Amino acid sequence: MLDIAVKVLIPSVMAFALGIAFAPFLAGLLYRKQMWKKRSGKEAGFGGGGTPIFNELHKEREVSTPRMGGILIWSSVLATALLLWTLAQTLDTYWPTFDFVNRRETWLPLFALAAGAAAGLIDDFLEITEGKDGLSLPRRLAIVGTIGLIAGWWFYAKLGVVALGIPFGAPLVLGVLIVPFFALVTLAIYAGGTIDGIDGLAGGVFAIIFMVYAGIAVGEGQTSLAAFAATVAGATLAFLWFNIPPARFFNSETGTMALTTSLVVVAFLTKAVVPLLIIGFLLIATSASSLIQILSKKYRGGKKIFIVAPLHNHLQAMGWPPYKVTMRYWVIAMVLAVLGVIVALVG
Repeated sequence: MLDIAVKVLIPSVMAFALGIAFAPFLAGLLYRKQMWKKRSGKEAGFGGGGTPIFNELHKEREVSTPRMGGILIWSSVLATALLLWTLAQTLDTYWPTFDFVNRRETWLPLFALAAGAAAGLIDDFLEITEGKDGLSLPRRLAIVGTIGLIAGWWFYAKLGVVALGIPFGAPLVLGVLIVPFFALVTLAIYAGGTIDGIDGLAGGVFAIIFMVYAGIAVGEGQTSLAAFAATVAGATLAFLWFNIPPARFFNSETGTMALTTSLVVVAFLTKAVVPLLIIGFLLIATSASSLIQILSKKYRGGKKIFIVAPLHNHLQAMGWPPYKVTMRYWVIAMVLAVLGVIVALVG
């Protein structure tokens, strides 16, 4: 058990250290190039019309704090994976123990992380340089859905996964339908990426979620996958170090897409998709609050359920200080993590 813990945690610590070392350079570059939005807020909400409350909450920081901070997360993960793989190939000592790159467990999550990062980076770049909202929502959803379809096909055709694990029950056999189902789950979790709206909020929640899945993977005997998830958690903690209020930079789409797409892959690989409803409940609640708000305004004559969506901004509008929202989300995320682990490993 000690050997497993070392293999899982050493890459996590390395990713954290690399992230801490890289952050000053990244921050300096982003500030020199003024990589922030040129105007704050949004011109219109998803349901149409203006978003004055949302814009008021974001009127200052968005035009003075750089985006693309998510580069710190995925670059630290990829650098750690590459470094350990290289050392394992060149030094035949104990380094192969720490190499977690392999076809069955980590090729796919690494692909999802890199693909999401690249797509999000394009969106961020367009938003910053053109002064618009980046890629349109349909295009972003199409990209995320495509990543989900590719990953779903890999599960079905290459890994032979045709069923969904149901806690305390028999597996639900989906056959080829596992492919579109995978894409739908990916889109749903990506929608929860809007939790990246308060300093420190997304970083803390994602770090907890990925570390939980590292533990679940260990319980499933998937040590390399556990190392990957722990590495993402370590890199995210490095990002969080610089994202705690006042944030040096924002995660933005390059980080959000990378984290959400790779998270879904990890959940499917550990056969803990249903527990994701618990472990990732805050992500789901975030996207659900926005959807509920849109439907309410459309079908109830413009009436709103929340002062402003998503949920964390509603709490801000109620008068909660941002730090209180963030820290209470962290607490809830930890409680949900415990419940999710129980369901995943006992069920």
